[in-house]
Amino acid sequence: MTEDEYMALAQQKYQELHQLKTPPTFYDYEKSFDQIWTDLGRQVLEKSLSKVPADHRKKKDDDKVWENRNS
Repeated sequence: MTEDEYMALAQQKYQELHQLKTPPTFYDYEKSFDQIWTDLGRQVLEKSLSKVPADHRKKKDDDKVWENRNS
């Protein structure tokens, strides 16, 4: 993840945080605030590690130890 990518994500979340100025209750404000920061953290973590696979349950097996030996 480059600095520019991070700044683009952070700027997008800043706009969402800026829109939270007038929530009906403090509970609603806190709930939305937490959701925004959690989402930003998830996006930063995913981009810094690698691409997320389409099926999160599928495992990659790059180890050739269990390769089919009958061929």
